[in-house]
Amino acid sequence: MNKDDIKVSTVQCVGFIMDGNRRFAIDNGQTELQGHTAGKEKFLEVIEWIKIEKIPHAVFYAFSTENWRRNKEEVEHLMFLFRELLIQIKREGQARKFNVRIIGRREDLPTDIQLQIEDLESGDADNSFPTIWIALSYGGRAEIISAVNKVISLGKEIDEEEFNKYLWTAGMPDPDIIIRTSGEKRLSNFLPWQSIYSELFFTDTYWPAFTKDEFMSILEEYESRERRIGR
Repeated sequence: MNKDDIKVSTVQCVGFIMDGNRRFAIDNGQTELQGHTAGKEKFLEVIEWIKIEKIPHAVFYAFSTENWRRNKEEVEHLMFLFRELLIQIKREGQARKFNVRIIGRREDLPTDIQLQIEDLESGDADNSFPTIWIALSYGGRAEIISAVNKVISLGKEIDEEEFNKYLWTAGMPDPDIIIRTSGEKRLSNFLPWQSIYSELFFTDTYWPAFTKDEFMSILEEYESRERRIGR
């Protein structure tokens, strides 16, 4: 199916800060590592909601530059899950037709995961829909500094529109909506450049327990809000 044949949502991009995996696990008598596994399964479920609602882009905050400070066992488990996830995404993406982009400091990741990412992105079909962006070893300040250094190396003056081309998210629309689960009410270094006019939604629900009904309620509330960008 060609993108031109798809009636898309008025929401062009939705962002998710997937928070609360560990607390979900503790509340359900599980280990924190099991919570992350449940979070991975929820991520795959939410992709299906994005497709059903015909939202062209979705960006998921999976692992921040600050998350490397967590204990070794947890980080190793998360890397294991990312390896599994990338394999699963490659298989399901080819079968179900969606593109994937990984944004963040790839050089921080284990070499085998970097190779998985290259292989995954090289297999994308141009007419697939939607595009799923995964922020992996991502930090908003690090992204901006990286873009600034690229511009400095070119020795030229640019405007905001041109600057967007040097960000890791080049090609991704600014999120119309950013949803954070687990009750925290902050963005935690997620897309500081791109989120200046995003509508923010905070829910007390932990990420693995996030439901489609709650997601649909957020989309409905978004449609009722008046977005006054600079007016």
